[in-house]
Amino acid sequence: GTCRYMSPHAYERRFPTCHLIPMFVDSEVLEETESEDGSIHQVQRRCKLDVDAPRLLKRIAGVDYVYFSQENTLNKRERTLHIESHNETFSNRVIIHELCSYSAHPENEDWTCFEQSASLDIKSFFGFESTVEKMAMKQYASSIKKGKEIIEFYLNQLEEEGISHVPRWTPSLDAPSSSSVTTKHVCATPKLLHLELPVTPAVSIPVSTDLDADYIKRYLGDLTPLQESCLIRLRQWLQESHKGKIPKDEHILRFLRARDFNMEKAREILCQSLTWRKQHQVDYLLETWTSPQVLNDYYTGGWHHHDKEGRPLYILRLGQMDTKGLVRALGEESLLRHVLSINEEGLRRCEENTKVFGRPISCWTCLVDLEGLNMRHLWRPGVKALLRIIEVVEANYPETLGRLLILRAPRVFPVLWTLVSPFIDENTRKKFLIYAGNDYQGPGGLLDYIDKEVIPDFLGGECMCEVPEGGLVPKSLYRTAEELENEDISLWTETIYQSASVFKGAPHEVVIEIIDASSVITWDFDVCKGDVVFHLYHSKRAPQTPRKDPLVGQHSSSTTPGGNNVQLIDKSWTIGLDYSMVESPLTCKEGESVQGSHVTRWPGFYILQWKFHTMPGSASTNLPRVDDVLASLQVSSHKCKVMYYTEVIGSEDFRLDKKSFHSCPSKLSLKHERPCFSPRGLEGQPI
Repeated sequence: GTCRYMSPHAYERRFPTCHLIPMFVDSEVLEETESEDGSIHQVQRRCKLDVDAPRLLKRIAGVDYVYFSQENTLNKRERTLHIESHNETFSNRVIIHELCSYSAHPENEDWTCFEQSASLDIKSFFGFESTVEKMAMKQYASSIKKGKEIIEFYLNQLEEEGISHVPRWTPSLDAPSSSSVTTKHVCATPKLLHLELPVTPAVSIPVSTDLDADYIKRYLGDLTPLQESCLIRLRQWLQESHKGKIPKDEHILRFLRARDFNMEKAREILCQSLTWRKQHQVDYLLETWTSPQVLNDYYTGGWHHHDKEGRPLYILRLGQMDTKGLVRALGEESLLRHVLSINEEGLRRCEENTKVFGRPISCWTCLVDLEGLNMRHLWRPGVKALLRIIEVVEANYPETLGRLLILRAPRVFPVLWTLVSPFIDENTRKKFLIYAGNDYQGPGGLLDYIDKEVIPDFLGGECMCEVPEGGLVPKSLYRTAEELENEDISLWTETIYQSASVFKGAPHEVVIEIIDASSVITWDFDVCKGDVVFHLYHSKRAPQTPRKDPLVGQHSSSTTPGGNNVQLIDKSWTIGLDYSMVESPLTCKEGESVQGSHVTRWPGFYILQWKFHTMPGSASTNLPRVDDVLASLQVSSHKCKVMYYTEVIGSEDFRLDKKSFHSCPSKLSLKHERPCFSPRGLEGQPI
């Protein structure tokens, strides 16, 4: 964006406090330095914010104010102002980093260019991670909306004082080098903090209600007014109603394009995908997934430069790959994880290329070399694994494949294509270009899409390609069916969330033993299928060994992915005698995310229960198939599925005025979120 060049000077008038920003309570200068020639001026501040957060959350966290550290660097020689800030409060749990820069417009020195970005990484926050992330985005959106109004206010104030122009800085003849710095002021005060409020629509994370034309052209591409409206509406809906991480505009746009900008259809598949990403911690896959050595040696795929349009180029030598050997040595889940990591890496490379080429790069090109493909590639379990992978990728990475170049297709290819093509989206199939034999070397071939200097050596080019050559996986690396099954289970349980099935007449229950009566039980769960009723009970008696309901059959083991169903409350127990209800039941619909907490009044055993509510929709409900792909579970259709995470916060882990806490309102005032239960629960004596 641009504004008058006096903006950096107007910006300084926001300190030590600003009446236009009610949450900005105070600030103090810790250190102020200036180079001896006067060209560089640095100010370090700590500022105090009164964040708009529910009182309950403030009480649990034990703070009323939040503090950030900020550093401003004004370079008069270069005519730039850089602002960097990060949080000090809760820095071991939450990391907030914000950058903002002002610079003189290269073609009109009377104007200022500014750019802004921010990042938020929540490691842990007493079980309220999603709530904190949502509040941060809400606060960021609010400050952006008001940012331009504030800077204009101070610009007008400068003009009213007769300051309408800031002359260029010029060094004096006898001035020393700018590398010499003098400290002018140091303030040794208690630690404070300041979250630098944005003054323009953010470049990296735009969250205003309208999109800047330059931002759209630079990062999203050409959008019609209708398409832009769909993007804004869907993003706004996510900010208001979705619990969890809000995806970037580029990500939302892919799902809209995949459904021809049909809002309802795009929202449905996007929400299903976000639930899937949350369940399997896909956002952290690149940091947590390490490829087994057999993949490094025998998986014949890898990234290789980019095509003529700047898209990242992925090369897969499928004809040289021993698909049967990889499936027998690794299992389907490891192959799926590897393919997901490739897709995540592709998204990251698209972002990098967008910056490098100065235009939106939202998808990649895939080159598949089929030389060597034969009937062994049609091994049934291998094709089954391929179909499962295609299904997951189609559901969660739409519109990421810009072009698929299939080279040296042999006679057996039509057989494989007949098996696979029905599972590939029609829009995706339109991006396929298939070349038989050496046709790719002629007109309309590879040179139309890839620069000559990056064509791989094995395709007649001069560029060395580091993609493994493959070969047969040694049978000594094969695993038994039992080993692969156990491996798949361990991969599934890497998620911090647990999956459970809730059957008609067979609820799923979790017991939590509480020693300290002042503890807080927190929960976060998603209803993936069907409708459930959530209860919280208390008992002085310890439940018996968990029962597995016979309805679940052979999948009743609590270690089986997606088939977990445990019942703890014995049918001989009488409510009011053996156990008591401490919270009113909460009915939760399919697709809802629920987060809540309960302050325990008594020690003993607390039982969280998810109970079948109504018959889940069948033909009328478009359920995600991803769960079936990952769990491979066939059980009764009369069931619901939940994905949950629970945590207990001991009284020693937070500062809490018990009296004040118990007297606070019983529901969190978070818009569009399901209410937390009241801290006191239902009246009555412990049972």
